[in-house]
Amino acid sequence: MIGRLNHVAIAVGDLEKASKLYRETMGAEVSDPIPQPAHGVTVVFINLPNTKIELLQPLGDNSPIAKFLEKSPDGGIHHICYEVADIIAARDKLKAGGARVLGDGNPKTGAHGKPVLFLHPKDFNGTLVELEQA
Repeated sequence: MIGRLNHVAIAVGDLEKASKLYRETMGAEVSDPIPQPAHGVTVVFINLPNTKIELLQPLGDNSPIAKFLEKSPDGGIHHICYEVADIIAARDKLKAGGARVLGDGNPKTGAHGKPVLFLHPKDFNGTLVELEQA
């Protein structure tokens, strides 16, 4: 069911500063900021040869990333994202196995324009997992 690693997401308080670090210090290809109001974040993607890093900055005070940064002001890894061939089949199989899907359980459109779901970190060794339709 699980496919390739799509990205590792890192919460940051200053998206411009973090983007500059990757672009200028590490020489990475960095996307323009992409507001994601449905998810309460603005994202930037760092393109690597084998995957991506997603930098997340809160978009508004009710953003889940704002809450994350309250607990971890320096930022840090927020979630990992795996691709799945069929997000509904994956969701149903995971739920049948006892995994909890966050929100209402229905996919939302993610930053890549594809359906995504999040799985409860307590069910995955303390790691928030995002699934993205491949």
